[in-house]
Amino acid sequence: QVQLVESGGGSVQAGGSLRLSCAASRDTSYCMGWFRQAPGKGRERVATIDSYGTPTYALSVKGRFTISSDNAKNTLYLQMNSLQHGDTAMYVCAAARLSTFGGSRWCNEYTNWGQGTQVTVSS
Repeated sequence: QVQLVESGGGSVQAGGSLRLSCAASRDTSYCMGWFRQAPGKGRERVATIDSYGTPTYALSVKGRFTISSDNAKNTLYLQMNSLQHGDTAMYVCAAARLSTFGGSRWCNEYTNWGQGTQVTVSS
């Protein structure tokens, strides 16, 4: 089990940018991603890195957000540009066990979660 600690959240005006970081306690072979939840709304998958290192994004953030990782620093990032009021949420880093069988590999369900960092966008 890996410990995940997010940072970088805060308040920003619409159109501004923030960069979130997620520090892992150690190197893992986990898939990693960012989720968010706003009051009165369910948890939303924002951006993930799949079992082959390919990023995927929610349609609502595609073209504005970029997910990346630095394995040497055991850190996951989310660069958020052109922030909108609708991006206001608690952003949570998560990890999923990476499985390998034969010549294939895939991500299992996300079960390892950080505490989250709040992002507030004012219009």
